[in-house]
Amino acid sequence: MTKTHPQNPGPHPNPHRPVLALPAGACDAHCHIFGPTARFPYAPDRTFTPPEAPLGDLEALHRLLGVERAVIVQSAAHGTDHASLEAALAEGAGRYRGVALIRPDTRPAEVARLHAAGVRGARLHFTPHLGAAPTAEEIDAIVRLIAPHGWHIALHVAGDGVAEHADLVRSLPLRVVIDHMARVDLRQGLGSPAVTALRELLDTGDVWVKVSGADRLATEPPSMADSAALAALLVRGAPERVVWGTDFPHPNTHGFVPDDGDLVDLLAKVAPDPADRQRLLVDNPTTCFGFP
Repeated sequence: MTKTHPQNPGPHPNPHRPVLALPAGACDAHCHIFGPTARFPYAPDRTFTPPEAPLGDLEALHRLLGVERAVIVQSAAHGTDHASLEAALAEGAGRYRGVALIRPDTRPAEVARLHAAGVRGARLHFTPHLGAAPTAEEIDAIVRLIAPHGWHIALHVAGDGVAEHADLVRSLPLRVVIDHMARVDLRQGLGSPAVTALRELLDTGDVWVKVSGADRLATEPPSMADSAALAALLVRGAPERVVWGTDFPHPNTHGFVPDDGDLVDLLAKVAPDPADRQRLLVDNPTTCFGFP
């Protein structure tokens, strides 16, 4: 039987210029690039097929939004072939950092090459739609590979996953950055066990969170008021360990694709204090991802 790969919608076709002006050096700490597939083909074993969104599309969006730096996260659609990411990091000439997909059998020389290119983290998926979760033994092997370079672990969980994997997060000897506010189920409210677990992990000292994915968490889109409230709670609780991202071009979304200009303007509610926005968008990414 031929394996099929569900097509995903592309980004918003005409995002508006934000009303909110971002500070100089603002960073989009979570975004992706896809293709062009003629040069950078998708992985044969991928579980989804996104429309092409090459580096030029990301750069055009960032010019519109007022973003100057970015963290480009390797997508499962490209698997462990990091050619497109490495090309983007070279093009960025220091403006970009990367997060890779590392296997237990990845060679140390490849990790060293990726570090020299600008990669500063390895992502672990605990989301079934992106494949099987790594075992404890596989995680240990990945940590051994990346620890000499000071990389962080990017943790991708959803639902109650942040509570279920809280002991794992505490056990890791590296900085942990939790993607998309842990994709908690906001239908359970801000006092849910998952939100409580997320806040407790942030209090441990070197666990960070990306206040990205507001569109994914929103329970009544296009309103993102509930996810903005969670993001604001996290910013107030750990102002030194939060970063923000667009998640462009919003892969694996179904039904609601946000206007990225709206995501920027939402920052007026997430971090209404300009000093908090400076930390969220400039100072914290510099520290977390090792920007020059």
